[in-house]
Amino acid sequence: MADKTISKHLIHLENYFSASNPILHKASNTFQQLDQLEFDLGLLDNEDSTVKKSSWWPIVSLIGGFSTAKSDFIARYLNANIHSSNHKFTIHQYTPQTTNTTLPGTALDADYRLPFYQTSHKIEQTVKGEGAKINAYLELKTVNSERLKGKLFVDTPVVNPSLTSPVVPVLTQHILDMSDLVLVFTDLFDATPELIKHSIDEIIAQQDTNKFIYVVDHSEISLDSNKTHEIIASWQRRLAELGIHTGQFIVLSDSTQNSISEIEKRLANIENDRSYRVLHSLEKSISDINDVYLYEVEQSLTLWKDRLNMSTFIILGFFVTLLLFAEITIGVVQHLFDPIIGPAFILIFLVFLVPTHLMMAKVHAKFIIRSLQERQKELDLTENLSGLFEKSLTFWRILLPINEPVGKNKKTRSKTINLIEQTRDMVQALNNQFSQYPIQDESYSVSSEPLTTADPSNTDAL
Repeated sequence: MADKTISKHLIHLENYFSASNPILHKASNTFQQLDQLEFDLGLLDNEDSTVKKSSWWPIVSLIGGFSTAKSDFIARYLNANIHSSNHKFTIHQYTPQTTNTTLPGTALDADYRLPFYQTSHKIEQTVKGEGAKINAYLELKTVNSERLKGKLFVDTPVVNPSLTSPVVPVLTQHILDMSDLVLVFTDLFDATPELIKHSIDEIIAQQDTNKFIYVVDHSEISLDSNKTHEIIASWQRRLAELGIHTGQFIVLSDSTQNSISEIEKRLANIENDRSYRVLHSLEKSISDINDVYLYEVEQSLTLWKDRLNMSTFIILGFFVTLLLFAEITIGVVQHLFDPIIGPAFILIFLVFLVPTHLMMAKVHAKFIIRSLQERQKELDLTENLSGLFEKSLTFWRILLPINEPVGKNKKTRSKTINLIEQTRDMVQALNNQFSQYPIQDESYSVSSEPLTTADPSNTDAL
């Protein structure tokens, strides 16, 4: 097998995390091994990498309703005069420059370091023709705020009945899946149920991830602790009726220092949340080799083989019919038992049948490849399923009754098991930062000192 070129992005990540996060530094090595395995299977191009599936920035998403609570909080927390685009998904990123800048959605779509990489494909799949209008859905704002260093804030569109689009729920699901922390402003639940049904469904589906903070905005009044507890209890009962039973509640009042400090505590841990998310993404990518890619291609190979065999049987049936007709009219079967004519006839028959079988294999393969490409879009996969399918169309696999794709063997299973074990070892090492269990494997030992943060303005790394 040829060695795959190491992705430039992977090299940047290794350099970036070599000092700041030893666990993610080791994770980049496991990603490299996964890249090689998928490259060998034909699932990945030489310049591609599985590391691009997940944004390595810590991500904070903010969801709100009709009011200005969310945008006011962002401006107040970042201490910046930010114009909110209520109809777009806006990523706020730190910049050392004193002037804030707004960049179009194409900047996000083309940058694999950011969480909306190649989202235009997903938009196009949702609504035909909308993928080219990505600037209508996304934008990037660079903000000179120290509180943004090393993380991204994603401001989601405000609920608006006049701006409903099937694209917005898809992007909302995408960013909630990728977020490490989600601030849900409770004015969201004041909107009509039809407008927020998808958002509520997503929150319910992910509520056990411990990523949600429900922010009750009463910043215009003063509240004592008793009143704050009453408000939280009231909202807990209200959300429980919707099916939301977990999550932290924070009430903002005109003296919000305590509330902000609670949010700061969660933000201080967001790099660890990001590490768990990246490792989870890594383990899922490894498991998908057997559970998704090989399975989907095997199903297609079985269908392809059935169609090919049926076509060959039809040709054989036609040939036998001609032979019977010839026997009836002129009597040729007796000549087939001749020691010279018989073998010559079989040889001529095979010379005709084998190329015909191979030609039919290529014809049917074109239709299967087309359907696999559609299936790949349907499953929202970056791996090239048709690449693995074509790699499985070897000469002997076409002639012999083999339906299993290349790579479905003990060697691949052994590699995936080994990679999953590496990933779980890294999760344990991450857990050990918060426990008293002795670390057995010195190669995964982590200093008890807090992780240092590399210069977040170095966007070449992330």
